[in-house]
Amino acid sequence: MKKIVALCCMLVLATGLVFAGGQAAGSLDIGLAMPETHVERWQKDGAALLEDAQALGYKAEVAFGDADQGKQNQQIQDFITKGAKLLIIGSINEGVVSVVQEAAEEGVIVIAYDRLITGSDSYDYYITFDNFKVGQFQGMAIEEALDLANAQASNPKNITLFAGSPTDNNANFFFDGAMSVLRPYVQSGVLNIVGPAPLESSDSAFTQIATENWRADLAKARMENLLNNDAADVVLDAVLAPNDTLARAIIEALSTDAKYNTTAKLPVVTGQDGEVASIQYIRDGKQYMTVFKDTRNLASAAIALADALIKGETPQISGARLDTQTYDTGKKVVNSYLLEPVNVTQDNYREIMIDSGYYSEADLQ
Repeated sequence: MKKIVALCCMLVLATGLVFAGGQAAGSLDIGLAMPETHVERWQKDGAALLEDAQALGYKAEVAFGDADQGKQNQQIQDFITKGAKLLIIGSINEGVVSVVQEAAEEGVIVIAYDRLITGSDSYDYYITFDNFKVGQFQGMAIEEALDLANAQASNPKNITLFAGSPTDNNANFFFDGAMSVLRPYVQSGVLNIVGPAPLESSDSAFTQIATENWRADLAKARMENLLNNDAADVVLDAVLAPNDTLARAIIEALSTDAKYNTTAKLPVVTGQDGEVASIQYIRDGKQYMTVFKDTRNLASAAIALADALIKGETPQISGARLDTQTYDTGKKVVNSYLLEPVNVTQDNYREIMIDSGYYSEADLQ
């Protein structure tokens, strides 16, 4: 009997060891949590981050949250269970805060990637592009294309406004950057806003122009609604669109209206991300511009930051400036590394997007 009990104890101990091994504790160095795949750039970010992490010898995994914060939280918890030392998180919304706190309690370093994680004091680092400047580029493109400096209040130009997801803090920076350029023209009467007219992201009307989860179908539907209502009796000269995915959806809606049914009749439409379909649109004159944020550089900078933090070193990130004052989560100001975006138009798209090797000629066919 004693032998049977002893054997059972040995089996229990052995089983425990098997389950511990089954949890793959320590099998991961860096967990990469990306928000979605329906915006092209996130697929590129995930792939670039994974490649750069593995090139430095780190065990890394990437997961995409499909714009579902609950799903992303489970993915992050899985990374923690696997023993991740560091997490790079492109969050979906503030619902990520609970797992960021879990990570902190487990001693896991968290870097907020391209999207500030608001409502949290459980992390210290954020890396992104200068998103206010992204918006400024969009505003300046409209300013130049419409020659607003020489426009008259007696014959104002017409614009309608779109913004990104209300749960993405970057959407505020993009919009406020653009309006820092356009607001004076609105106030002087030479630029007329058709539809909801917030002048900064803190205005209550901002929620009316925001696009939940950056969904193209919602942007298209809202543009169609504008064309049938507020914009029915005016000709739009410009549309402030915050990214390429939404820009193309807006252009698709505009193209069904007789006032804009040829490329020459389309208003100036801005964008961001340098998506290949939008580069084609820019080449063909359908979309006026985009702001390119080379995700290869952002990924490399993020992994360089991760490498320094894991090693306990002071980060020295080439091509990024450190901002210790601007990015407030609502709980604390985090150390933020900002890379420079690039303005892309019909004049320079080939140099920036093709000659750099980001796209090939075949990609644009």
